[in-house]
Parts: sequence; structure tokens; C-alpha cells
Amino acid sequence: MKPPSESPRKVIPIAPVAADGSEVPSSQVEIVSLYEAQKKIYPRSISGVFARWRWAMVFLTQLVFYGLPWLEWGQRQMVLFDLGARRFYIFGLVLYPQDFIYLTGLLIISALSLFLFTAVAGRLWCGFSCPQTVYTEIFMWIEHKIEGDRSARLRLDGGPWTFEKIRKKFFKQIVWITVALWTGFTFVGYFVPIRELGVELLAWQGGWQIFWVLFYGFATYGNAGFMREQVCKYMCPYARFQSAMFDKDTVLVSFDVERGAPRGPRNKTVDYKAKGLGDCIDCTLCVQVCPVGIDIRKGLQYECIGCGLCVDACNTVMDKMKYPRGLIRFTTQNGVVKRWTQSQMLRRVLRPRVLVYSAVLVALCVAMLASLVTRTPLKVDVVRDRAALSRIVAGGKLENIYRIQIMNATETPQRYRIDAKGLEGLEVVSEVSVEVDPAQSRWVAVRLQVPYGSASPGSHPITFEIGAEGGGAHVAEKTVFLVPR
Repeated sequence: MKPPSESPRKVIPIAPVAADGSEVPSSQVEIVSLYEAQKKIYPRSISGVFARWRWAMVFLTQLVFYGLPWLEWGQRQMVLFDLGARRFYIFGLVLYPQDFIYLTGLLIISALSLFLFTAVAGRLWCGFSCPQTVYTEIFMWIEHKIEGDRSARLRLDGGPWTFEKIRKKFFKQIVWITVALWTGFTFVGYFVPIRELGVELLAWQGGWQIFWVLFYGFATYGNAGFMREQVCKYMCPYARFQSAMFDKDTVLVSFDVERGAPRGPRNKTVDYKAKGLGDCIDCTLCVQVCPVGIDIRKGLQYECIGCGLCVDACNTVMDKMKYPRGLIRFTTQNGVVKRWTQSQMLRRVLRPRVLVYSAVLVALCVAMLASLVTRTPLKVDVVRDRAALSRIVAGGKLENIYRIQIMNATETPQRYRIDAKGLEGLEVVSEVSVEVDPAQSRWVAVRLQVPYGSASPGSHPITFEIGAEGGGAHVAEKTVFLVPR
């Protein structure tokens, strides 16, 4: 007897059935694949207003990103998030983990800014300033310089593996890896002093630093060199919920269907309107320049990052055909439907949603700036010594012991005086003057005493007052003094 696993199986074909139960002819059956292999996009280079703006943002963002870690403020790095020492240096500010509220405020301001920009002009951040967009543009520029323009890259990838193809591909990968590693090195340089980091890497020291440089370098290499538009389409959540922030007065890249359709090729000397054609000559140049490979003529799609390259491409074609510009343009849905002028659309910018976003954003920015300006460059934490909550010492005094952490958030050494108030006869019997180095913290043991019997049993609120000698920063911290029963 054969085991069950070896018994023969019968395959029963299932024919498609119509709603009335009749069998559908195979000639009318369309097979739809649930998976389609992603085709590589070969964007075409284009020049124009928005292309220049994109490159201006590339230069600006990368000048700040690559250059900021090398600037110094006094004797330290100007911007440094020193996680090991738990110090965050931003220009003249020294922030501690206790200042986490400022990071929260910055994240809220960034989110509201994104909402505001999206409500006004769609995905401007995605098209011009997003790191994924910026590094993809850099990597594609390198690819263009080494392998040629769109047609040359298509021929190269479609042709056999020759020495010339191997040479170009290899050189491109070397340049990509170099840019990616330098990007990873710069990013880690915001968390480790970049000059020290460079010395450690040259000496092949610092295992974690090497790991994170390679990690972020690999992320840049993979995202900008290979995944590109896939990150925008499938990984970035912003593409999915952006439509919830659009309305009919949001400025978006749009194709004027009424003016452009029906599409079709034609000769410049022929009266195309007599043939019933629109202004679109169906050259597909707008599709060829799109970095995400969509056809804007099919309407707004979630993949569109609002970069405006299709606008530059279409305007170039319109100029050659001597047609009016603006067949593809930044406009609003109401502007297209109601044929509004530019001034009419701009008047709709200050609508209630935008005003609310703006008011909340301005209020948060003002509050955060005011908090930073009035911030006291002194942090104090008071911790009771749990080993001896209260004790009687020589001289008939009742004593409580505390541990105080004093954090100097300035760039110069400071001497602080410690005082305590809240009980009659309360005095500080330990060191009352403490010196703390610049941007450092120090734990100090403080002993407080009161005459025995001067206070009733229980917990009594007191206040530690720590202030810089000679005036300046002053902090009051509340705690309790315990009197045993």
C-alpha cells in the first residue's frame, strides 16, 4: 500500500462562470496578475524654472547638512547632539535631557508647517526639500553624467555586457558609494564630534561609530540609488494621507483637460483646431521627465510629488509649437473648472483652514522663542538620601541629607550658592558654595539641620535656593524636611 503522501492527485479545472450560470468563453477571459515587476524609470533631463528651483534647494540643503558639523562655536562644535554626555549644543545653547520639551515643540511646529504647506501648495516639501528627493536627484545627476541622458541609459541597460558598459556601471557605483559613505559620516558627525570621528575612523577605531556610518551610508545608497520613487510610493506615509489635507483651493500640478484634449500629434503648419485637436501634441515629454514615472494628464495621483518638472517640459514644447504656456501648470481645482486668473486663485489662499494653521503655528513659534530667550541656564535636581531619612546629630540638632545635581548650562565656569528656607532655624551645615565647569553637572551632598523639637513631627515643605554668585541664574526647588515622631 502506498503512503497517503504518494497517492495520485486529480486536478479539476475550473472554468469561469457568468452571473447567469453559463460558462464564459476563454476568448473573453482577461487574466489580471496580482503582481507586476517594477519597471525602472529613466527620467529625462529638463531645464526650466522648477528644475532650477529644485537644484537651488539641493545646494542649499546640502550646504547646511555637510557644512554645519564643521563649524565651531567657541571651543566646541557649533551643532552637536552628544548622546554619550547627554548634552545638546545648538549654537550658543546648551540643552539637557530635561529640556526635552523643546524637541517636542520643534516636532509639533514641523508637523503644523507640513500641514500648512500642504493645504496651500500640495507636496512642496516632497518635490523640493525632502532628503529622499534631494539625494535621489544627486544620484541621478551622477548617473546622467557617467552613463548619459535617458536614451543613452536605455541603450546601455538594454545592450549586452561590454567592457564599456562594465566600466561605466562600476565607476557609477564607486561614486555612489563614496557619496553615501560621506553622507553617513556627516550624519554621525552630528552625534559624535566630527573631527574626533574622522580620526577614529582613519585609525579604524570605534566599533559603534563605524557601524552607524556604514548603516546610514547603506540606507542612502539603497534609497537614492535603487529604491528611489518606490520610497515615495510605498514607504512614505505622507503620500497616503496627503489627499485628506487637499481641498479645491490647494495649488497642485494639473493638466488642463479642456484645453489639451483631444490629444494627438500634428504639424506646426496645420490648423489643429480645424481637425478637432487640443493643444496637447501627445509627445509624452511630461511623462519622460517625471521622477516617479506618472502621466499627469490622467489627473492628480497620489504618487505625484509636485516637483513641477512636467510643467517645465510642457512649457518648452508649447514654446516650440508657439502655443500659450500653462497647459500643465500649478493651479487649483477651482481655478481650472472656473477658469480663474492667477490673482483670483491667490485671493483664495487665505481661507479659514490656512488661517487656523498659520495662527497656531505663529503662536507656537513665538512661545518657543520666548521660552528659549527667557530660559534659565541653570538646572537643579533635588534627591533625598534614602539611606538616612532623618537623624539626630551632636549638639541636639535634627538633620536631613539631600543630594543635589547642579547643571551649568553656560559656556563659562560658574560658582553657585546653596541656601534653604521654610523652617525656623533651618540652616545648611555642608558646603554652601559649589563651582561647576562649563556645560557640566555636579552632584553635591547637602546637610540641613534644625534645632531638635523646633518643628512638629511630620513632613514639612522647604525650598532650596541655588543661585550664581554675583547675580544671574537663580533656581528654587521644593522638597520636604522630615521630622520623626
